Amino acid sequence: MKYISTRGNAPVLNFKEVTLAGLARDGGLYVPESIPQFSADDIRDMAGLSYVETAVRVLTPYLGDVIGEDDLRALLGEAYSHFDHKAVAPLKQLDHRHWILELFHGPTLAFKDFALQVLGLLFERFLAEEKKHMTVVGATSGDTGSAAIHALAGRENVDIFMLHPLGRVSEVQRRQMTTVMAHNVHNIAIEGTFDDCQALVKAMFNDQPFRDKFRLSAVNSINWTRLLVQVVYYFYAGVRLGAPDRQVAFSVPTGNFGDVFAGYIASRMGLPVQQLIVATNVNDILHRALTEGDYSVGSVVATSSPSMDIQVSSNFERLLFDLHDRDGDALRATMEGFEASRRMNLTPEQRAKAARLFSSFRADEDETAYTLRQVAAESGLVLDPHTAVGVAAAWAKAPAGDAPVVTLSTAHPAKFRDAVERATGQRPAMPPRVQGVFDREERYDVLPNSLEAVENFIAERS
Repeated sequence: MKYISTRGNAPVLNFKEVTLAGLARDGGLYVPESIPQFSADDIRDMAGLSYVETAVRVLTPYLGDVIGEDDLRALLGEAYSHFDHKAVAPLKQLDHRHWILELFHGPTLAFKDFALQVLGLLFERFLAEEKKHMTVVGATSGDTGSAAIHALAGRENVDIFMLHPLGRVSEVQRRQMTTVMAHNVHNIAIEGTFDDCQALVKAMFNDQPFRDKFRLSAVNSINWTRLLVQVVYYFYAGVRLGAPDRQVAFSVPTGNFGDVFAGYIASRMGLPVQQLIVATNVNDILHRALTEGDYSVGSVVATSSPSMDIQVSSNFERLLFDLHDRDGDALRATMEGFEASRRMNLTPEQRAKAARLFSSFRADEDETAYTLRQVAAESGLVLDPHTAVGVAAAWAKAPAGDAPVVTLSTAHPAKFRDAVERATGQRPAMPPRVQGVFDREERYDVLPNSLEAVENFIAERS
């Protein structure tokens, strides 16, 4: 299996190389040269498998000869041994058609743990093989940071520098990052938005001398392997609800388009996905792009679902690559135009092509609070605000027919206790694994939204 850049002008890499590289050297994102295909029988044979065994089946075609099946199984077993539910990704039923896929049973109570626990082990393995040091840089709107830090804290041959927007993540999210005192963990609060943090990370990767000197890599979903590992839970849920003999729809709360793009890959591999519902809050660039063709950047609005307070969705470029018929030169021209003007228009043909699988919905703050109340009243299930956005979208956009609709529950409600309590009157209890987070010392540095300031900070500490 080989990996190519969406912008068509970067080296072709294997699985180990693409895992360590992060962003492509031409500014693009890596994608597989071709998508492995599963037959109906292949998918049917996943019935009854554990989460780890499902992951072995789904991931193996992407690895080439980089990791053997037995080594992969052991690595995945170690990664998911830290989850506190034996199913790893349990399904819960809301009504006759709607389901919740709980993705928050990992160490930091968010879906990012699924990929980052694996990615941390892969980094350590590959760096030990090469006897080299790596500097990981990342941007977080809340959950990626803590998941990445917990996956990499104390590991050999790697430093991690995580940027978060000052004052724009929940207190639990911040403390899950800033109370980790490992020698190789460095938290940076940027005076700006998540989009500013993400732009700084991309700028560091595009500064080739800096990138090479400190051997940068990424843990954001611009890293292909981070996204790939998330494909597994679509198969795991789909098979339990009748795939391949029954279609399944998914509603995915998303800001950066990575989680829902994993569902797109699952569909391309053969999982019978009837529809992927892109659920956004009022920071609705993805909804506007899919419904009107208007991919233009506005101002970031702070909401009760801060991990989705994003205006530039990095992973949308991967879908655009397919919408441009995998023409790297054409996409490069489009993205250069977007980066200069901060706007892009999808053609009617591109919108029609995307609409074969994707629909979208925008939930404002009132709809989010209403959904939190209704689900709690009707099912007794307390959601977090991001999941509530997803359920609101599932209710509004469920496709015709009787296919089950699965909303991805991306975070534990305790990470957003104030918002949940305002909407439902119930204050979620802190799970045992994060109790005491408010009593621990914090450590982080505040920096301006300046590439020079951030690069100097990293150079002094890496």
